[in-house]
Amino acid sequence: MPARFEALGVTKRFGGLTALAAVDFALDTGISSIIGPNGAGKTTLFNIFTGLYGADEGRVTFRGQPLLGLRPDQITALGICRTFQNIRLFANMTAIENVLVGMNTRVALGLWDVLSHRRRFRRTEGELAARAVALLDRVGLQANANDVARNLPYGDQRRLELARALGSEPTLLLLDEPTAGMTQGEAGALMRLLRGLVAELGLAIILIEHNMRVVMEVSDRVAVLDHGEKIAEGPPREVQSNARVIEAYLGTRGSGPARTRRA
Repeated sequence: MPARFEALGVTKRFGGLTALAAVDFALDTGISSIIGPNGAGKTTLFNIFTGLYGADEGRVTFRGQPLLGLRPDQITALGICRTFQNIRLFANMTAIENVLVGMNTRVALGLWDVLSHRRRFRRTEGELAARAVALLDRVGLQANANDVARNLPYGDQRRLELARALGSEPTLLLLDEPTAGMTQGEAGALMRLLRGLVAELGLAIILIEHNMRVVMEVSDRVAVLDHGEKIAEGPPREVQSNARVIEAYLGTRGSGPARTRRA
């Protein structure tokens, strides 16, 4: 059986700079984190996985289907959705409106249905609203459904991004630094939420994360990039004690990886 998600030999160059060099990555189930020092190529890899960048070499498949060359919306329709390192909400829309936007790829309505407001449109509109409320409830924001996104606290905006991503009904979720700016309490709540999504919805999740406490506690596996190369992969505790990983983070073969260094 092929992996649910697989990348083989992914290489990306920007002029004379090699951002990624023959990177392999695979995920079937659970949560896998991608870590590494700043500039290691983590977000570039996400951008290739989701169609924002092309790859110069290699291949990426999801359930056996090639992804390279597909548009981001086509990849989303296949069941892959992502969030970004910098919050990208529709700031002037309410929380529930942001989630409804995320459902766009799953709405089977034509232009005439919308313009005519026929029974099918009204029924679908009600069903979508109920789903959006349920997703807000799942991330703890049901009481904020009608709040304008820009007025939400930073941690709530992060959770709203997650609810919007879930609106596309993904089976693979890519989260780029989801705990950035959160307190340890907020980060702990998010870890519990992610574990619940895996257990209850069967989601597979790939994280880019700088909070090493989150990485160690929530990940089933960890892959480490450094200067565009994958230098280690395995269970969190094994990776934490890997000499090459320690050197990449600290520039020395001293103690374990820095707990506050950005990944």
